[in-house]
Amino acid sequence: MFHVLTLTYLQPLDVIDKTRPAHLDWLKGEVDAGRILLAGRVEDQSGAELISGDMSADDADALIEADPYQQAGLVRYERVSFNGAFRAPGL
Repeated sequence: MFHVLTLTYLQPLDVIDKTRPAHLDWLKGEVDAGRILLAGRVEDQSGAELISGDMSADDADALIEADPYQQAGLVRYERVSFNGAFRAPGL
């Protein structure tokens, strides 16, 4: 299963940005490990979207719990899972 992980910021950006370096370090590690395929803030700066690699729902939930934003109570996550039946080559 692949997962769309939607983060909604619960605090203003100036508060979010204090934890951003730790979040970006975590994110880089997850991208390097192949657990996150795509990530970025949404256009209106109210949160972000992450697309996971192929993993179980339990693994996706553990990924969410490891995010420094989540640990600091700065975001709310929503997870939408899908089977990824049609994939680009290499995925």
